Amino acid sequence: MTAATAPAARKSITLHRLREMHAQREKIAMVTAYDATFARLVDDAGVDSILVGDSLGMIVQGQSSTVPVTLDEMVYHTRCVVRGNRTAWVVGDLPFGSYQEGREQALRSSVALMRAGAHMVKLEGGGWTAETVHFLTERGIPVCAHLGLTPQSVHALGGYRIQGRDAAGADTLRKHARELAEAGAAMMVLELMPSAVATQVQADNPGMMTIGIGAGAATAGQVLVLHDMLNFTRGKLPRFVRNFTAEGGSAEDAVRRYVAAVKDGSFPDEALHGY
Repeated sequence: MTAATAPAARKSITLHRLREMHAQREKIAMVTAYDATFARLVDDAGVDSILVGDSLGMIVQGQSSTVPVTLDEMVYHTRCVVRGNRTAWVVGDLPFGSYQEGREQALRSSVALMRAGAHMVKLEGGGWTAETVHFLTERGIPVCAHLGLTPQSVHALGGYRIQGRDAAGADTLRKHARELAEAGAAMMVLELMPSAVATQVQADNPGMMTIGIGAGAATAGQVLVLHDMLNFTRGKLPRFVRNFTAEGGSAEDAVRRYVAAVKDGSFPDEALHGY
């Protein structure tokens, strides 16, 4: 391919660009990555956003949950991802114990992730977290909230269970989502909840970008754990995961198929992946 016919290099994805995509109803494709090699691969494959998730506790470290992951470990992996990434929007997880003591602790933890190269931080839960979100966003730190199944609270939730199945649970999720949106959260992961509830959350907060994982197709985008979608994870995968390696080709080919499927709306398929 000559220089004259080579495709133009992709511009860096910014929060403004993500909001434009959402306004234009273009779906946002996000995946996890924990190192420079996979960050470069998924960025080259066209993902809009990389989540440096505390899921690395289970995927990389072999832990039984995300709870043992430390802030220092999240900073280290964020730095690794940022070195490999060139254009995708990078979201860094605030791990368990790094923001629960209050907004000042949350600020210190967020600053550490931002200095490591994250463009946005993510925290879990609703209710008490709204004040923290407001405190952070007022200080120029973009925040992604996380409702539904919140893995840092897995022991309190009684395991990896679908959230919001009954009317009271659904109402609580919708209330917390409104509070977080009003507090300034620009993005919100909705994990493991009925599709109808996620649809209501997005409808209640049209300006906020909801990113679903096991939450149906009506969200503004989707996220999957990279190792799950590449069929690297051993054992039974959740219902909401699709193996994008089934059609063959390279890992990058599989990620490109994922991005295309999110963009054209063929993933997730409500019949196969919804609740």
